[in-house]
Amino acid sequence: MGFTEYEPGASFPGVIGRTADESEPAWPRPVRAVEGSPNVVIVVLDDTGFGHLGCYGSPIATPNLDRLASRGLRYNNMHTTALCSPSRACIVTGRNHHSNAMASITEMATGYPGYNGAIPFENGFLSEMLLQHGYSTYMVGKYHLLPSREETPAGPYDRWPLGRGFQRYYGFLGGDTSQWDPDLVYDNHQVEPPRTPAEGYHLTEDLADKAIEFIADAKQIDPGKPFYLHFCPGATHAPHHVPKEWADRYRGAFDDGWEVYRERVFARQKELGIVPQAAELSRHDPDVPEWSTLSSDQRRLYARMMEVFAGFLSHTDHHIGRVLDFLESIGELDNTLVMVVSDNGASAEGGPTGTTNEAQFFNNAPEPFEDSLAVIEEIGGPNHFNHYPWGWTWAGNTPFRRWKRETYRGGTSDPFIVSWPRGIRASGEVRHQYTHIIDIVPTVLELLGLEPPQSIRGVTQSPLQGVSFGYSLGDGQAESRHRTQYFEMLGHRSIYHDGWRAVCPWPGPSFAEAGKGFGEPISARTLSDLDAHGWELYHVAEDFAECHDVADANRDTLIALIATWYAEAGKYDVFPVDGSGLARLGHPQPLVALPRNTYTLYPNTQSVPFFAGPRLLNRAHSISAAVRIPDEGAEGVLLAQGTAAGGFSFYVQDGRLRYVHNWVGRERFEVTSTEAVPPGDHELRFEFEPQGEPDPAHGHGMPGRFQLYVDNALVGASEAPWTTPFMFNPGAMTCGADPGSAVTTAYAAPFRFTGTLQKVTVDLSGELIQDKESELRAAMARQ
Repeated sequence: MGFTEYEPGASFPGVIGRTADESEPAWPRPVRAVEGSPNVVIVVLDDTGFGHLGCYGSPIATPNLDRLASRGLRYNNMHTTALCSPSRACIVTGRNHHSNAMASITEMATGYPGYNGAIPFENGFLSEMLLQHGYSTYMVGKYHLLPSREETPAGPYDRWPLGRGFQRYYGFLGGDTSQWDPDLVYDNHQVEPPRTPAEGYHLTEDLADKAIEFIADAKQIDPGKPFYLHFCPGATHAPHHVPKEWADRYRGAFDDGWEVYRERVFARQKELGIVPQAAELSRHDPDVPEWSTLSSDQRRLYARMMEVFAGFLSHTDHHIGRVLDFLESIGELDNTLVMVVSDNGASAEGGPTGTTNEAQFFNNAPEPFEDSLAVIEEIGGPNHFNHYPWGWTWAGNTPFRRWKRETYRGGTSDPFIVSWPRGIRASGEVRHQYTHIIDIVPTVLELLGLEPPQSIRGVTQSPLQGVSFGYSLGDGQAESRHRTQYFEMLGHRSIYHDGWRAVCPWPGPSFAEAGKGFGEPISARTLSDLDAHGWELYHVAEDFAECHDVADANRDTLIALIATWYAEAGKYDVFPVDGSGLARLGHPQPLVALPRNTYTLYPNTQSVPFFAGPRLLNRAHSISAAVRIPDEGAEGVLLAQGTAAGGFSFYVQDGRLRYVHNWVGRERFEVTSTEAVPPGDHELRFEFEPQGEPDPAHGHGMPGRFQLYVDNALVGASEAPWTTPFMFNPGAMTCGADPGSAVTTAYAAPFRFTGTLQKVTVDLSGELIQDKESELRAAMARQ
């Protein structure tokens, strides 16, 4: 090599003399991977069900994932947690989701050890582990592993991707985002997309571009250095956004409905050996109407929603294929360990009728069918935040029952593909061993010949809780080594042990049978009643799709499994059992800063995420902007939050001060000043004064009075019959602009303020201006 190296911390092996000519240098040895170490690529799909991929029996074209499967293995017994953040935490740590403090999504964190959303540093990420062994580490796409309250420019950044071992990051930090106008983060700062939707921008393509760029950057400098890429497209989570030509490829493909889809996929799954020949198709879900009972317009709309979803998945497969093709072009694909998994089963967040705006689901405000039908040809485009009806959810999880958020197999069983041509001899085969996503990290480490680290950055590491499935790669007949696995998600519980599965559904086997909807709380008495009467038992070694409840005939087995669930729950921080859903969104939690009633925001700064900023919904508040209007006038946004899917904007246009509240994309309640804002220095103010109580059960937040002031003089007022009850999603707040998908169609984004904006102050104290004379003038002007 021409130089001497030594291990850092060891004695210096060179010679140090009085001068350089009588000395011999030596260098601390940099961390290098073992020569020939494979690259690692883990692809995490989102809300993709067991029956969605072509290689798992679906009619949806996924040729690139199918190619991976033909060069590798497909598992039919891989399990997730049934929800995204919890599953993603398991995938990167090898520990159970409650052990990761990730009982639910980060936005629904509560103040208990298994629930607070802050993954302990003793649970190291795979990226941190591989970094110690000379790997380049990249993450691209959806993160959703950060406490929502920490998704701010104030940090702390130690739980952001770069703080958890990823050397480079490009993607979005939250649970979902528009594929056309995404909330993007590059490393530790926000960025705008490089193009607009009109210029052909789409997030999945952008993510694939960045993945290729990151790999190429390093390989051109050090071709022998292996990399770990954690690739997490937003697909196929809502919004189902895709160029229209991709959706149009499926015109008419789903006109026969969801029952026919299930039957065809199930038959194909048997042909492919994905399900046992003796398997039965699970029952028709009581919450799903029979396709034949729908009107022709309903069938037309719902079929189109599925066409859009299918196009979205095929489009995603195409861009995953671009990454694989690049690896092949540089000679790296054969020595790349690729794993593909989804984070949970298909999602039912579109509700029984689907939606053109998923924010309506989160706010209990389903849209009228006629409104959806009117925009049928726009679904999938930038103007909507669409999701299909849960009949397609049920079909997407074929052959299983139920879906995401529930711990039946429809929520927890997902496609899983493993490919490594240089390291795995078997190809095109199906593996039946029981596996769980906590098994991924120990398997990767075993295949790379690495031991789990004892410490990371001085923090002693907890034991991995997964079991390597490396033994199964070459032996399809080997006995499963992962013998026991608990599940709990939003109060829905189950337990697996040696071919048996006990399930305690909450609120019941279906909403129709329970007579209750999602998110019902569980009291201590209710939990006792459930333990006495609510558990079902399935012998999944023989009953693949959980079709036959054999609890009555196997009482001893059931009792033993319930006891095992409690033992596992105690071991892994599952308590307290909490069945509540949307109510957790309002659970008090500490923010980065101490609680306060006044927030000051500045223009040309990064946006503030919904869960880290001031909570304006359902309370009196004011927004005050200190501005200078030049003689020629000014226009633009002073403060905006949300998108076209819902939010508000406080802005100046045509010389007048304006405010609009966008209620879940369906109605816009507005107020405009009666006179123009004159040139000079001014305080422009909006106030919301509550006028009644919210009705969240019907999607209505607090009604109230909108008031506009210029220098404390009332210049406009109106009434809003209701506002948004729970949240804006996406809900970033931006000062001085409305980037991305604009809150209102009254202007084009980003509509930056063209005057001088010094600051905007949001006041939540409830102290409102009283100007009776101006109020009277404004009231007269509205007559």
